[in-house]
Formats: sequence, C-alpha cells, structure tokens
Amino acid sequence: MDNTSGNNLRLTDRQGQLLVRLARATIAKELGISEHNGLEYGFEEPIFKEKLGVFVTLKIKGQLRGCIGSLSGEESIYAGVKRNAVNAAFNDPRFSQLTPDEFSRVDIEVSILTKPQALQYKDGNDLLNCLRPNVDGVIIRKGIACATFLPQVWDQLPQPENFLSHLCNKAGLNMDSWKDGDLEVETYIVQKFQETTSEEQS
Repeated sequence: MDNTSGNNLRLTDRQGQLLVRLARATIAKELGISEHNGLEYGFEEPIFKEKLGVFVTLKIKGQLRGCIGSLSGEESIYAGVKRNAVNAAFNDPRFSQLTPDEFSRVDIEVSILTKPQALQYKDGNDLLNCLRPNVDGVIIRKGIACATFLPQVWDQLPQPENFLSHLCNKAGLNMDSWKDGDLEVETYIVQKFQETTSEEQS
C-alpha cells in the first residue's frame, strides 16, 4: 500500500501502483526480460505529465539495493520514474548492476516529491525544532556540498540530531556542520508507493 506524508499530493493508490509497475517494467526491459512488456501504457492522465521530483528505491529483503532520484521537477513524473528506475538498478555507484536473479527478488518503491521549500531557521537548536520527523525530506547545501534524505530515512534515524549528522556526512561535511546554523536547508514531503507482497497481504 502507499504511505502519504501530506495532503497536497494527488496521486491515487491505483496511479501509484501503476508507477511502481512502470518502474519494474522499465528495469525488466533493460534486462531483456519480456514478461512485463505492455505495462508502459495507461499513462494518459494529466497527473503523469506533471513535473515533480521522483526517486526510485530498490530493496532486497529490506536492505537497500539502489536509490536514485531527482529533487527538482525537470521532467514529467512518467519520464522521471523510467529514468530513475534504470539508474537505481544499474547506475547507483554504491552497488553493482542489478542481475536478473536479483530482479526476481527486488522490491521497488517510488517516491513522488513536492517542490522543496526553503526552511528559515536561526541556529542549530532552532533547526532541530523546525524539522518534522517522519514527515520532512531534508536537503542541505553548503558551497558545492549537497545531500538529501527522503522522509523514509527517519525510520533508521529517528532522532533529529542523528538524522542531520548523517545527512551532513552524506554531503561530505563535518557531521556537526548543522550546529553552525549556516547551512541552506530545504524540506519537502513525499507520497510513496511500494509493491504489495504476498507477506503484506497475509
């Protein structure tokens, strides 16, 4: 089932599952697997043409296997799902390319992002108070350094201090950089859709 973190996102369950199927079909095509052919149709609805950030996440037995996305809506949701599905499967530098055997075991998640909004804050303590755990995706910038965590990362890092420290580390900054109050910070929310497995249905 999908998990909505906000009320201003407008994809229905059906539309979200269609995007997840599109991601799987796109990866299958790259692997030369024909069983998912034909699933690229059915995207005539205007919502799929909207330009929003899109992330595609791959997991095997709950462990990350690839995650690539775009923060800004430079392309349609439809195009973003296709491109990021391929990138998550084959171009995530943290992992080797997905194999056909792994494809049969991988779980796919699609996240649609709202447009990031600048977060105004005074200092590190104020930043902690401004963040909404389990709701906000967070982008930090300082010079050329930039990184983001999707709201799903709160599941692994529920304490705002740890969340920000690991995000700074991901950006290549000192883990305490968020305390200085000089980071550019933006937040967004997501609507995420996951494949429904037989275990989830039971």
